[in-house]
Amino acid sequence: MSRPYVLLSAAVSLDGYLDDTGPERLLLSSPADFDRVDEVRASVDAILVGAGTIRADNPRLLVNSAERRAARTAAGKPEYPLKVTVSVSGELDPDAQFWHTGGEKVVYTTDRGADRLRRSGIAADVVPLGPEVDWRLLLEHLHDERGVHRLMVEGGGTIHTQLLQQELADELHLVLAPLFVGDPKAPRLFGPGAYQGARLRLVETRAIGDVVLMRYEPTAPGTGHLARPADRHWLRLACELAAQCPPSGTAFSVGAVVVAADGTELARGYSREAGDQVVHAEEAALAKVDPADPRLAGATVYSSLEPCARRASRPRPCARLILDAGVRRVVTAWREPDTFVEGADGTGVLQAAGAEVVVLPEFEEQAKAPNRHLLG
Repeated sequence: MSRPYVLLSAAVSLDGYLDDTGPERLLLSSPADFDRVDEVRASVDAILVGAGTIRADNPRLLVNSAERRAARTAAGKPEYPLKVTVSVSGELDPDAQFWHTGGEKVVYTTDRGADRLRRSGIAADVVPLGPEVDWRLLLEHLHDERGVHRLMVEGGGTIHTQLLQQELADELHLVLAPLFVGDPKAPRLFGPGAYQGARLRLVETRAIGDVVLMRYEPTAPGTGHLARPADRHWLRLACELAAQCPPSGTAFSVGAVVVAADGTELARGYSREAGDQVVHAEEAALAKVDPADPRLAGATVYSSLEPCARRASRPRPCARLILDAGVRRVVTAWREPDTFVEGADGTGVLQAAGAEVVVLPEFEEQAKAPNRHLLG
């Protein structure tokens, strides 16, 4: 299944509540943290909230910074991310701010909910998913039909719980506010049920004013001790890019993505991109990143094929380009065969320089698919 990278974002009290039971929304974040959330919103393709959040909070879900909106449009993206909500019943107020601010909107619902929404004249695309809401089908539709590669989920607790329990979340941004709610009737972030995996992996802690941001990655059984849950998403994208390469009888079709440590995509590329018959995927992607970008030091290069260790068409092979860029982590699907270069060992070059190399063989067949004509 192709789906977006799913980032869960929430703020809670010290005793784990999202809100109190008063008539006004309890503000848990600080002004500095609201600006951080605005930055994250500007980096994603879509923002999702549940119907309960629309009813309770009447959110606008905008990118408030004019500079960040301008940067989005300069990069060829819409001014605002796509706004997404989910409603089983279809009972949503057509006058809510969600529908009348920002850019495009889509609501996922059931067949019965779709009938109600269409009669209400709601200002959004309505997508029925059948008799029940299927999260995997929803995410696949967002990826394949709406071009969403990075999705931010801002609530509520039921949706966060479902995505974690179904192992569909790639990252959790949890802000801890220095106060207590203490009301058992107030909403909590996570509900009861079976959660897969063990301890989450702590990626970052950061004090932002009087709140603390904690970034976690869920565990992913079966990916190996070096792999991270997000690796599957980005390597799948690299393999999809390989399928876009113009065919060649003398070179492999490869896709590559450069991703910062915080999950932001820095660049992507593929072999023979833009008509250059000898450009390699990693080379094409790295050329789009400012060499002075400090995020390169913590970035990962995802390549559908092991980066080359030797080549005739350029002075530096891709393994060396990666190291010279300051990147020290590579995830790939397939070790380079001896088709064109005997004894190729890009992994050895990378590891000798202290880089971490992760191979996910479950993607090998997808990486080989556009190269079948070269493999016999």
